[in-house]
Amino acid sequence: MTKRKIALITGGSRGLGRDMAIKIARRGLDVVITYHSNQAAAEAVVAEIEKAGSSGYALQLDSSNTKGFDVFYKQLSDYLIHKTGSAHFDYLVNNAGTGIYQPFSETTEEQFDEMMNIHLKGVYFLTQKALPLLNNGGSIINISSGLARFTFPNSSAYASMKGAIEVFTRYLAKELGHRGITANVVAPGAVATDFGNGTNKTNEQKRKIVSSVTALGRVGEPEDIGGVVAFLCSEDAHWVNAQRIEASGGTLV
Repeated sequence: MTKRKIALITGGSRGLGRDMAIKIARRGLDVVITYHSNQAAAEAVVAEIEKAGSSGYALQLDSSNTKGFDVFYKQLSDYLIHKTGSAHFDYLVNNAGTGIYQPFSETTEEQFDEMMNIHLKGVYFLTQKALPLLNNGGSIINISSGLARFTFPNSSAYASMKGAIEVFTRYLAKELGHRGITANVVAPGAVATDFGNGTNKTNEQKRKIVSSVTALGRVGEPEDIGGVVAFLCSEDAHWVNAQRIEASGGTLV
C-alpha cells in the first residue's frame, strides 16, 4: 500500500490557507494546518479536510516567533509518528501572514519589523528547521504577492518582504535540488479575504480599481488560488522548480 503524502500549511484556518488545505485534501493528501489564535476556525477546516476523505490536524503556531519553532516541530513530529510511524512530511506551504496598508513616509520601524518577522525571517527559519523532516522529493511552496511585481500605494513594507521571499525561493531550489526537493512561489493578486482588514472584500472603490486593471475584470476569490497550490503539491508538478506563478487574473499585464 502506498503511503499517503502529507502537506503542512501555515495559516490554514481561513482565507487562502483554508482553500489550499481543502483543495490539497481533495487530491488525496493528508493535511496539517497551523493557526495563530482561532482554534475553532482551524478545527472547522480540519472537519472539511476529513469530509474530503483525508486526515487533518491543526497545531497552534506564531510564525513570526522563531523561538517557538523547535516546540512546534516537536509537536508535529509527535503527531506524525503517532499517526503514520514517521515524523516526515512531503510538502511545506508557507502561507501564514498579515498585511499593513501604510504610506512609506509613515511606516514605523515596529511595523517594518512585524512584516519582516512573519513574512521573511519566520519563513526563512521555519523552512530551515523543516529540512530534517521534509522527505526527499518533496516540495516547498512559498506564498508571495502580485505586489512584488506591480505596485499599489501603501504596501512598501509588505511587498518588500515578498520580493525577498521570491529571491529566497530560487536559492532553496538551487541548494535543495540534490535532494529532489523543489521550491516555487505562488503570487496571488488582490483576493477578497479578511487579509489586511478585508479591504479587497469591503472597499468598493478599491475593488473597482483592481477590476479595471485586471484582464478577467474582477477581484480574485480564495477558490482562485487553492488549486494552484494543490497542483504544486502533486507529482504532476515535479518538473516545475524555481518558478514564480502569479495567480492574479492578469492584473496590470
